[in-house]
Amino acid sequence: MKSERNTKKDNRKTQNLIISQIRDLITHKNLSPGDKLPSERELAEKFDTSRRNIREAIKKLEFYELVKSVPQTGTFIADVGQVAVIGILNDMVALEKQNFKSLVETRILLESKTVLLAAKNRTKTDLENIEKAFFNYKKKLLNMENSIQEDLLFHLAIAKASGNSTINELMLQIISKLLTIYRKTRVSDEKDLDYEVNKHEAILNAIKNQDPKLAVEAMEFHFKLLIEFCNNFDKNKKVFTPDIDLQASGD
Repeated sequence: MKSERNTKKDNRKTQNLIISQIRDLITHKNLSPGDKLPSERELAEKFDTSRRNIREAIKKLEFYELVKSVPQTGTFIADVGQVAVIGILNDMVALEKQNFKSLVETRILLESKTVLLAAKNRTKTDLENIEKAFFNYKKKLLNMENSIQEDLLFHLAIAKASGNSTINELMLQIISKLLTIYRKTRVSDEKDLDYEVNKHEAILNAIKNQDPKLAVEAMEFHFKLLIEFCNNFDKNKKVFTPDIDLQASGD
């Protein structure tokens, strides 16, 4: 596991180095939106690295919509303005790895907005999907089975019901990362299982009754324990501390 984390760290460093070199190339040659970057082979030779590393770096830039690759033609700088491209590239290179606490904090911020929109916009089908996810979670939890996946699927069903595709996509990215961590990190106290079920049911009922204010309050109350856990995160030496990269690394 340690070797795998070190490999990911090395890959991130390599990609950031290539991205910084592409940034310098754009600045030096004064490339503008719509201009074509050198080919993968040319960049690999220029930066003294493999074409695979170049391809992964380009893929990351495509993820942030800074470049656009056209099959059989090449890779072009996106139409967002040179200053903006350089600024975003600078931020990407400086971006620190995402840790568990920052992921959870981002998730909580997103979910407050998500549940509000879900209470306003949910359809009958959305409600059915949320109810199904809730009952799957409840069944596993009360049977003393691992219910982490069902819990996260409940929250994803709410995200989908929000009707906001961007929030839904962000939630998918964050929760897919958290799912791996939660399997290795005990976050919640399941001594009072009915209490956990009731917190989820309060969220469900608020969405069912299309009460946005109550839905947000129920979601914030639901996350109270998780917030306390994050506040004490650095003090808990037994907690698994993962090395997470939210950037598009092809994981």
